[in-house]
Amino acid sequence: MLNALFYHWPEYLMEAGLLGCFMLSACAFGTLLGHPDSPVLRHIQSPFVRRMIMGVAMGLTAVVLIYSPWGQQSGAHMNPATTLTFFLRRKVAAWDALFYIAAQFAGGVAGVSLARVLLKDRLRHAAINHVVTVPGRYGVTVAWAAELAISFGMMFVVLYVSNDAAMAPFTALFAGVLVALYITFEAPLSGMSLNPARTFGSALVARHWKSIWIYLTAPVVGMLMASAVYATLPTHHRVYCAKLDHCNSRRCIFRCQFDQMKLGQANDKP
Repeated sequence: MLNALFYHWPEYLMEAGLLGCFMLSACAFGTLLGHPDSPVLRHIQSPFVRRMIMGVAMGLTAVVLIYSPWGQQSGAHMNPATTLTFFLRRKVAAWDALFYIAAQFAGGVAGVSLARVLLKDRLRHAAINHVVTVPGRYGVTVAWAAELAISFGMMFVVLYVSNDAAMAPFTALFAGVLVALYITFEAPLSGMSLNPARTFGSALVARHWKSIWIYLTAPVVGMLMASAVYATLPTHHRVYCAKLDHCNSRRCIFRCQFDQMKLGQANDKP
């Protein structure tokens, strides 16, 4: 434990900072697009169009964070379900996984807390309520199933793309597009969490715990299911590293075999 803290604390802080920045962005754009006094809300009254704008904004936020220096070094999990999946695939050591998950929860809380200081009563307004995630009008069963489905989709795409030599440099773009699509089309079902730490950060600051069990369980189950399905693929089932963006020169603290994927790509060339 002490060795992990001594050598890997920068990555832990980066993970906290990355999710904190993501939540700060979510709160800012959520307020801009949803607060009754916002000029954007007055000019764009269609909920679908506002969700689409929110989706693009958060998808771009995810891409920027993954490709940022912090994201390139930490691997930009930003999600306990992602870290747990890579841990069970034996790519992340136990103490690193524990500290990553703790940092992600802390970062989510810190991001929403900072947004509350900056946005004040606007973030507290019932229309925003700290961008908490709650089930849609179809209820908790549909919300849980929807969270499981989008988590499965995200993890499967990340595993497939990041472990393909040709597509690996574009993993962040694939993830960002999925975030945008999920917010646009799936958010009415579950609020589109995909991330236990993201939901916990909003819930703690807002003191709003409605159906939080959905968002603490469904993303984990969905991503673990995706990992299990990915492992059954006949020709594309290896996991080389736990980073979402490994095409850079920054250090890697994981059980990394990324060089083997690059070597395989080189051997495939005529």
